[in-house]
Amino acid sequence: MKDQAIDISVVVPAYNVAATISETLKAILNQTFQNIEIIIVDDGSRDNTPAIIASFKDPRIIAVRQTNRGLAGARNSGIHLARGKYIAFCDSDDLWVPEKLELHFNHLENNSDVGISFSGSRMIDEDGAFLKISQTPKLKNIGAADVFKRNPIGNGSSAVIRREALECLNYRPLHETERDWWFDETLRQSEDIDAWIRFILSADWKIEGIEGHLTYYRIQRGGLSANLAKQFETWCRVRDKVVQTAPSFAAKHVAPATAYQLRYLARRAFTMGDGKAAAKLARQSISWSRAPIYEEPLKTIGTWMAAEALNVFGAAFHTVVSKGLNFNLAIAK
Repeated sequence: MKDQAIDISVVVPAYNVAATISETLKAILNQTFQNIEIIIVDDGSRDNTPAIIASFKDPRIIAVRQTNRGLAGARNSGIHLARGKYIAFCDSDDLWVPEKLELHFNHLENNSDVGISFSGSRMIDEDGAFLKISQTPKLKNIGAADVFKRNPIGNGSSAVIRREALECLNYRPLHETERDWWFDETLRQSEDIDAWIRFILSADWKIEGIEGHLTYYRIQRGGLSANLAKQFETWCRVRDKVVQTAPSFAAKHVAPATAYQLRYLARRAFTMGDGKAAAKLARQSISWSRAPIYEEPLKTIGTWMAAEALNVFGAAFHTVVSKGLNFNLAIAK
């Protein structure tokens, strides 16, 4: 591999993922596109993650270990080491269909103006079973408002990025002595949304998706509902950065973007069966802006009605919906 140019570097952040890292690595190694390197950044794991990583002997794997810096910090370390023309990210509990990298490689090779290629995702549970929910985002003609309001890339295992385009995100904070940042390490959530907004506001490259649900995104149930307030707080930090760096853009889009984010969190709360949180978040969404009602009436009104019904009827209603009576409340934004 040292004498051969690498087409795609796959960056895999890993922190206490002994239960899932083996399946993730197998999905990457089994890609139909094989000219890759896999950079696994163990972000200070305290479980059996390092031993599981070490059990893989494939020469394409580069494993490094660092003191915990968070997901953004692990991605930054991986990018720093990457040699590929393109860089893909795969979180250590997610999976890819075998053709994912090949399809993204062809997309980027054939569209020189595309900087970030992505696709839709299917959701899986902790055991890898498919849920009846998916992310099927807008794929073409993506503007800054789309990214701010809806984040069509969807999750941290979807994007494959042209290295030349990724450099548009490069910066070094004054206190940093080791290496550059691409993702903001002061953010422990929403770091990808922050990066994509900075990208599309400052770069000439396109963000464009390809057809298909090529990522299997794992929903971890434990503690999610309790984390909703923290998720919103972190997203608001990203929102405040947009206000500072692009005030005219923010003046037009902050209210609807906040409404969309609250709607997304309401749907997450619904998925986890937390009716009280879902109803509260849905009401807050509508109070911020009516734009989601006008732009996506079925999804927005459906979210509000489902959240209120869950709040009133509780677990019995959630059980009926979860069994799939033709009511798919996808958590995609």
